[in-house]
Amino acid sequence: MAARVDRPDRIRGRIAIPPDKSVSHRAFIFNAIADGIATIERPLDSLDVRSTVACLRSLGVEITWSEGDPVATVTGRGLHGLFESEDVLDCGNSGTSMRLLAGLLAAHPLLSILTGDVSLRRRPMARVIGPLRNMGAQIFARTGDTLAPIVIKGGGLRGITFQSPVASAQVKSALLLAGLYAEGRTRIDEPARSRDHTERMLSAMGADVRQDGTAVTIEPATRLAAMSLRVPGDISSAAPWLVLASCHPDAELLLEGVNTNPTRTGILEILRAMGASIEVLEERTTGGEPVADLVVHSAKLHGTTVSGALVPRAIDELPLVALAACFAEGETVVKEAAELRAKESDRVDAVVQALGHLGARVHPRPDGFIVEGPVTGLRGRRIDAGGDHRIGMLAGVAGALVPGETRIDDDAVAVSYPNFWDDLRRASSGAVAVQ
Repeated sequence: MAARVDRPDRIRGRIAIPPDKSVSHRAFIFNAIADGIATIERPLDSLDVRSTVACLRSLGVEITWSEGDPVATVTGRGLHGLFESEDVLDCGNSGTSMRLLAGLLAAHPLLSILTGDVSLRRRPMARVIGPLRNMGAQIFARTGDTLAPIVIKGGGLRGITFQSPVASAQVKSALLLAGLYAEGRTRIDEPARSRDHTERMLSAMGADVRQDGTAVTIEPATRLAAMSLRVPGDISSAAPWLVLASCHPDAELLLEGVNTNPTRTGILEILRAMGASIEVLEERTTGGEPVADLVVHSAKLHGTTVSGALVPRAIDELPLVALAACFAEGETVVKEAAELRAKESDRVDAVVQALGHLGARVHPRPDGFIVEGPVTGLRGRRIDAGGDHRIGMLAGVAGALVPGETRIDDDAVAVSYPNFWDDLRRASSGAVAVQ
C-alpha cells in the first residue's frame, strides 16, 4: 500500500489507541493451553495476531473470531492437549508468533515446522534455539541453526538457568512457556528488564512466576486457568501520535486507553526528558495491566541521550525518537540499542536512510544513531518503508511534520495498526491520501 501525506496547519483529535499487540498474542497463546473458555475483548485485529491465531487453530485450538469482531473466544485444550499440525505453521511477519510458539512447541512431543515471510526468515532465531536445545528440545533451523524455517521435535525438557545476552521479552517468554513443562525450575537473567506481559498474565492464570530484579523464575505447572480480559491500548501505537503532537507547532491530541505498564513506558520518559508536554489522566487497570488516557501538546524539545535500561523499555519506539530529535535543539544520541538491527528490518539503517532522504542529519552507530537537531530545510520525499510497519508509521508522521508531499511505499502498517492512515487523516484534517 502507498500513502501520500502533506503537512497540515494544525493537529487535533481524540484517538482510541489500537489494542496492545503483545498482550493480544499472549492472550491467545496462553488461553490455548489453559483449562476453560476465555473471552478476549478487543484483541488487535492485525496481520501479526491473525498469524498467531491461524497457527493455534492448526494445532487443534478452537478459536472463534471473525473478521472485524471485537470479541474472540478461546476454548483451551489444557497444557497437554495440542495436536500435531498437518502442515507447516506460517507465522507471517510475526517474530512474536515464531519465538513464543517455538518455546511452547519445544515442550510438546510433536513434530512442528515454523516458517514465515521473507522478512521473518531473515530475523535471528539462534537466541531462542540455543537455550531451548539446552533444555532438551530437538530443534533445527536453516543457516547453521540461526534462521527460519525451524523444525522442532519437542518434549522431555529440563529447567535451566539462562543468562540472556539481550533484554528480549520474546526470548524470555519463549523460555517461560517451555519452563511451564520442564522438570525443575527455569530461570532467565537479562541484562535489563524487558516487558513483563508474560509474567503478569501467566501469574494471573495460576503459574508460579517470580520476579527478582532483572531475573525471572518459573516452576513447572500442572494447569493454567483460562482468563478472560479486555486488551488495553498499545503504547507502541500511541507513540506516533506522541511524537507528532510534540513536534508539530499547533497540536493537541487525546489518546484514549493506553497501556502504561512501566516496562513499556520508556517513550514517555524519553519525550519528557526532551521537554514534551504529556499529561496522564484517568488511570485504571484492565487485564492486569495499568491503563490511562494521555494528552499531548506542542512543545519545544531539546536533545537527550538514550541508553541502558531505558532501551528495552522503548525498543520499538526508538525510530520515532530519531524523528523527534530532528525537531529538538541540540544532539540526541541513542546507544546500546544494537537490537534495532535485528527487527523486521535493520532499523538503524532504515531510520538513517528514511530521515536522511528528507534532509535530516542522522548518523549511524553500531548500536544506535546520533541526530543533530534542529534540522532546517526538511522536505517531503518518496520513502520506501521496505515492509517494516514501524518505518511506515515513522514516514507517515514525518510527512505530517515537513513541508511538501511525502509518499510512503510498502508501508505494512496493517501488521500492527490497521487504521493508522485513517487516524492520521482525521487528526490532520484530511492531509492524507491512501492508494
